[in-house]
Amino acid sequence: MSETQNLTVVQAVRDGLYTEMREDDDVLVMGQDVGKNGGVFRATEGLFDEFGGDRVVDTPLAESGIVGCAVGMAAMGLKPVPEIQFSGFMYPGFDQIVSHMARFRTRSRGRFNLPMTLRAPYGGGIRAPEHHSESKEAFYAHEAGLKVVIPSTPYDAKGLLAASIRDPDPVIFLEPKLIYRAFRDEVPEEPYTVPIGEAATRREGGDVAVFTYGAMTRPTLEAAETLAEEGIECEVVDLRTVSPLDREAIVEAFEATGRAVVVHEAPKTGGLAGEITAIIQEEALLYQEAPVKRVTGFDAPYPLYALEDYYLPSATRIEEGIREAVEF
Repeated sequence: MSETQNLTVVQAVRDGLYTEMREDDDVLVMGQDVGKNGGVFRATEGLFDEFGGDRVVDTPLAESGIVGCAVGMAAMGLKPVPEIQFSGFMYPGFDQIVSHMARFRTRSRGRFNLPMTLRAPYGGGIRAPEHHSESKEAFYAHEAGLKVVIPSTPYDAKGLLAASIRDPDPVIFLEPKLIYRAFRDEVPEEPYTVPIGEAATRREGGDVAVFTYGAMTRPTLEAAETLAEEGIECEVVDLRTVSPLDREAIVEAFEATGRAVVVHEAPKTGGLAGEITAIIQEEALLYQEAPVKRVTGFDAPYPLYALEDYYLPSATRIEEGIREAVEF
C-alpha cells in the first residue's frame, strides 16, 4: 500500500514539483524568487537545496522573459515549469503566451511541441493589493493550443500538476491561493497523475447540477450541505480543467437533474459559466426544466479589502442561486 502524507494544497504543489523533478531530469523550475527564497508562497521551498541552481532558476522580474525563455527551453526538449508570482502579473507575458506558447506546434507544422507548465497563484480572498486577486482564466481558455487546469484539493493539485508537466503541450496551471493552506488531504508519496480534462463529482444529488472549480468548490459544497437539510439535493461537479471542459460530465449531470447552476469567482460576462450554459443548450436542451443560473463575481474591477467578501460568491449567495433554479 502506498504511503500517504497529510498535505495542504500548496504543500501538494511543492510535492508534485519535487516528485516530477526527481523522476525526470528534464524538469526544471524557474521564476522570481523560486530558488533560495522558495517562492512567494513557499511552493518551491527546499527545491534549490535539493536540485541546485541549474534546475531551480531565479529569474529577473520580467514576466515576458520568464515565459519566453521557457518557450525556448521547451522547444529544445526540456520541461520547464515557470512560475509567475500572481496571475495578475501574467499580462506582461501575454504576448509570449498567446503568440508563441499556444501556437508553437501549429506554427512549426508539428515540428516542435512545448512540454511546459506555466504556474500562477490566482483568485481572491487573501486581502491582497491591486493586481493580486484576478480570476482571468477565461483569457487562456479562449486560446486554442493551451490547456487550463485548476485544482481544488491537495490530491488533485499534485496529480494534475504531474499530468501537466508530463503533457507534451503547454498547460496553464492556476492555483487557487485562497485554499493554499485552508485544509489538508491525504496525498500519496509516490508519483501519480490525475487526468487533464476530466471533471470530478464531489457530491451526488438528483435535484440540480452545480458546476464549479477551484476555490469556489468549498463554498459550493457548504451550500449543498445546507440545502440538503431543506430537501434539495445538489450534484456538485468540480470541473478541475476549464480547457478542455469535460462536456460529457456536464451533459450527463444536467440530463440527470434538468437544472443547473454554475459558480465561479471570475466576472460573469465572458466567464466560463457562459460556455457551460452553451454546452447545455446545444447538447441537452430537451432535458431543461429551468434557466441556467450563474453565481459569479461582478463585472467590475476586483475590489480592495472592504468589498472583497461581497465580491466573491459566498455559500449564502450560492444557496440563493440554487433555490432560484430549483423553484423556477
